[in-house]
Amino acid sequence: MSLERAVYKTGKYVCERLETDESNRRALIKVRAVLKHPTQGDLHNPKQVDVPLFHERKALAEFEKMWVPLSTLRPFDEECPSYLDSLEHAWNTQYEQLEEDGSDWAKKSQQNLIELRNEYRFS
Repeated sequence: MSLERAVYKTGKYVCERLETDESNRRALIKVRAVLKHPTQGDLHNPKQVDVPLFHERKALAEFEKMWVPLSTLRPFDEECPSYLDSLEHAWNTQYEQLEEDGSDWAKKSQQNLIELRNEYRFS
């Protein structure tokens, strides 16, 4: 099985391609691991807290299927980590980056991530 890296919204994932729809320039993928956790907040107003809805964005689930643009796919030649280990690593990386930022947006994003951590159920 050949693995690829896909971008979906603000997250990055290791996936396997299940189907290619050339006419619509997209591929159906199945998630195997998380490389970058999705960004929290309003993407139309980046790094702003005073917005109508501060979105909580979960990472795609293990084996979740999603259509992504073909242009976001790249080869992934490394060993695929386990989904849960990769999710925890991506979560920790984002949380630490927000800690360094220290802005109101970063603090609100960290609150969202803490809520998500409880749902993800890793240690």
